[in-house]
Amino acid sequence: MFDWDPILLSLKLASVTTVILLILAIPIAYWLVYSRFKFKAVVEAIISLPLILPPTVLGFYLLLAFSPSFFTGSILNSLFGTSIAFSFFGLVVASVIYSLPFMVHPIRSGLSNLPESYSDVSKVLGKSKLTTLFKVLLPNIKPSLLTGIVLAFAHTLGEFGVVLMIGGNIPSETRVASIAIYDEVESLNYASANTYSLILLVLAFIILLLVSSYNRNYLSRFWK
Repeated sequence: MFDWDPILLSLKLASVTTVILLILAIPIAYWLVYSRFKFKAVVEAIISLPLILPPTVLGFYLLLAFSPSFFTGSILNSLFGTSIAFSFFGLVVASVIYSLPFMVHPIRSGLSNLPESYSDVSKVLGKSKLTTLFKVLLPNIKPSLLTGIVLAFAHTLGEFGVVLMIGGNIPSETRVASIAIYDEVESLNYASANTYSLILLVLAFIILLLVSSYNRNYLSRFWK
């Protein structure tokens, strides 16, 4: 009988991670666009590291950071009363770090391409920066927001290296679909591996198709 737990766990992980990333990425992207901080390039480089860093490297250092023998892991374990590594919570933390640039960069690009007059007019009208962000800027970068959401969701859904390093292969806890595929292939259960892979393939295709259709319709309405 086919085990749906890895698929459901992957969807849960991707959904939770995407919501957290959206909350974090909007202020980060806004700060990157409008801040005049001298060492902003350093912050940008740190955020972009997961784009080029091997997942196993990031997973290894996160595993060390979550370890009770390190002060960071000790603090986290004392705060949450349990080990962060090899838990669903640990997967969420690792996924947020690993997929952060996939949410930040599209939003930042959208904000960067907006005319400065949008912010200037809002400022002249006496609107606060927070009101300007949520009432003026964000409504005008809906395609960028949607792109960031989809990229972060899809990237989390398919991640393997970081998940394996941080979560291992614990059924109903950290055994997401990508781990299940690897596990089934190692066990020579190609039929199950194919089923998991096909489900992820169909999900990815449907998501990308919906986004493409939305962006095309949005742009056609915009240019009318």
